[in-house]
Amino acid sequence: MAIFADNPELDNQWHAVAEGAELDSGPRAVRLLGKNYVLWRTPDGGVGAALDRCPHRESPLSIGRVDNGILTCPYHGWAFSDGGTCVRIPSNQDPTRTPPASNLNTVGAQDRYGLVWLCPGEPIGSIPVVPHEENPAFRRINTGVDVWKTSATRMADNFLDISHFPWVHTGTFGRSQDTQVPKIELEELDNGWFGYRYEVTAANPAKAQVTSESDADTVHRWMTSGFHLPFTVRSTIRYESGLEHILLLISTPIDDESSYFSFVVWRNDDFTTDPQAAIAFDRAIGAEDKKMLEQIPGVLPLSQTGVASVQSDRASVEWRRRLIELLGV
Repeated sequence: MAIFADNPELDNQWHAVAEGAELDSGPRAVRLLGKNYVLWRTPDGGVGAALDRCPHRESPLSIGRVDNGILTCPYHGWAFSDGGTCVRIPSNQDPTRTPPASNLNTVGAQDRYGLVWLCPGEPIGSIPVVPHEENPAFRRINTGVDVWKTSATRMADNFLDISHFPWVHTGTFGRSQDTQVPKIELEELDNGWFGYRYEVTAANPAKAQVTSESDADTVHRWMTSGFHLPFTVRSTIRYESGLEHILLLISTPIDDESSYFSFVVWRNDDFTTDPQAAIAFDRAIGAEDKKMLEQIPGVLPLSQTGVASVQSDRASVEWRRRLIELLGV
């Protein structure tokens, strides 16, 4: 039995499951909250999403094909258009004669920030707002979608936490950071994000200098960390030069103990740096987080008594309190 991934309240939230570019080559299988879905590009260029089963004999549609926005089942050739409407049954004498039961059970799907977001239920939550997407001074860099063998609850908790930096991120930026964390004051940040502001002096090794645009041994950062329910965290970084580096850290529950992870970056650099070079240091930081989190089994206890917390964990404590309230548990 699932601990949190089968909670029906999560069906009413938006979850990032793939990059939009992945649909250019055909249908895509994804798994969200313990259920399998198929994604495809519809005739109008939007995203279609449905349970990954043909209503005829339950073949996975994700191993079929898409032609001009029409999703075709690989088993008997039934074809589906936008909204999951069945438009062709080849075995019928009149192939266009299709009964209502032949239509797909579709779910809400949106393109946002280069990602495909699904909402299996009735949308109550919202996709996080990142205003830099509309600011021409910033460019967006997408990084793909990875699978982490850990719970989305542990990922969100980790991304809100700065006290692990000197211990987990010794191969990247953590070595120059003080192990003591200043008192955290929680506040409404902007655009629905809730979290805290802080400053940090971080190591700036050679492999980080493309990202920071500085060749100094250390760099000073003005930062915020904030959350958007259920599992998305935003980290903002501003350097003394005026360079800003915005990270959207997205954890999506495949099930209780495995998750999709994607991060999206917005930067107000001069757009000449190779985008993959600009995020290479972020990838290295993420690899350190992944290595640590995949060593910890199970779901992070959501109750406040399930794990010990100190003042540096205030953001996570508040995130868990609000998540419990959202889930109604």
